Amino acid sequence: MTQNDENPAKNADDPLAIALSYDDSPAALAKVTASGKGDVAEQILQLAFAHGVKVRTDSDLAQILSEIEVDCPIPLEAFAAVSEILSYLYRCQEKPPV
Repeated sequence: MTQNDENPAKNADDPLAIALSYDDSPAALAKVTASGKGDVAEQILQLAFAHGVKVRTDSDLAQILSEIEVDCPIPLEAFAAVSEILSYLYRCQEKPPV
């Protein structure tokens, strides 16, 4: 048992990061490409910042997406939120959606 397992309150405060990817194909679904909590989440964020990837904070959506296995498409329940994020990213990049 790790120290975090003994202190559930500490687990709740650990950062959570989820990375999504998608391709430009109209039929393609966004999928989870990385997921992590604590130190792994910090590494995901550091990599995103280092590569100029836009990051958005949404703890509710992150919690939903953290339940999805890596390389799996996002569930229908998360489509609306993820589409908003992708729209935001397109606007940031000044790239029109396909």
